[in-house]
Amino acid sequence: MPDPDAPSLIEYPSAFPIKVMGQALEGFEPAVVALARQFDPAFDEATIERRPSKGGNYLGLTITVTATSREQLDALYRALSSHPMVKVVL
Repeated sequence: MPDPDAPSLIEYPSAFPIKVMGQALEGFEPAVVALARQFDPAFDEATIERRPSKGGNYLGLTITVTATSREQLDALYRALSSHPMVKVVL
């Protein structure tokens, strides 16, 4: 487990990309956008990079949020990881 008192290697604020993967179902992308906006109200969904899987069953999204603190990023990762439509967060 990372040391919460260790200095961060990220300078805040900064643009921080997060990869989110899930099944290519209706509602997946809007759910990810809604979570991103909870933690970054200025999140611009026009910046999302989309990568469908070869078979089209899964969709990879790269969202870039404005990271303001380690706590914000940790909370966003937890929220994304616990969402039922999300399979992987990197």
